[in-house]
Amino acid sequence: MSLTLIDPLQPVSEIVRSNFRTADVFKKYGINYCCGGQVSLADACSTRNIDYGQMAIELEGATRSVKLPSSLQFSEWKLDFLADYIMNVHHAYLYLAIPSLESGLDVFVAGHKEKYPELIDLQEIFTELTRVLMPHIQHEDEIVFPYIKQINAAHRRNESYGNLFVKTLRKPLTCIEIVHDEMSGLLLELESYTRDFNYPGSACTNHQVIFHKLKEFYDDMQQYMHLEDNILYPKAKEIELHLLRP
Repeated sequence: MSLTLIDPLQPVSEIVRSNFRTADVFKKYGINYCCGGQVSLADACSTRNIDYGQMAIELEGATRSVKLPSSLQFSEWKLDFLADYIMNVHHAYLYLAIPSLESGLDVFVAGHKEKYPELIDLQEIFTELTRVLMPHIQHEDEIVFPYIKQINAAHRRNESYGNLFVKTLRKPLTCIEIVHDEMSGLLLELESYTRDFNYPGSACTNHQVIFHKLKEFYDDMQQYMHLEDNILYPKAKEIELHLLRP
């Protein structure tokens, strides 16, 4: 969506249905984009005395996509750079997305659980997933990733004392698989309860936004866990074994 493609006469709800990321911009300005979102964008701005130009800029910013080339070889990245990438891209996204999704689910489920009782289970699954996930990524940021950078530097410099780092802090890596297995199971449940994130035909705009955000969250988790399970941690374990050799 660009400034030239935004139609000021288009209803707010239609704008959100065409790109769910615009919902957060309207929410910021207190504009109803769901059941009362049939008002045009121009009228919504006029009623609330919002500068249309500024609104258009924010809508464009919210919908701008950043795509990585499919040819990127993550497995060829330096280990410390890969850890920084996971922390600054995936962890940063999760820190922002989870509170927003939690509050959005709270309000949405409270108002729709009678019509869609399965949403109660969906919310419970997401709550349990975040209960496991949040302390896990904090632990990675504060303990595990600095440790990986430490043993990687020792290995790269062929330090004679590198085995001391491994003997002191080896346990964090042995716990990762258990946590990831639990998160994988909960992600499968999330996918199942949403029928692969397909909302019903009767879904209101807010319902659609919630499911789109859950799908975005799910996709990010899949890549995040792939980078750790298949690249970062196997390589870190190889370094551990190398440093422990007599």
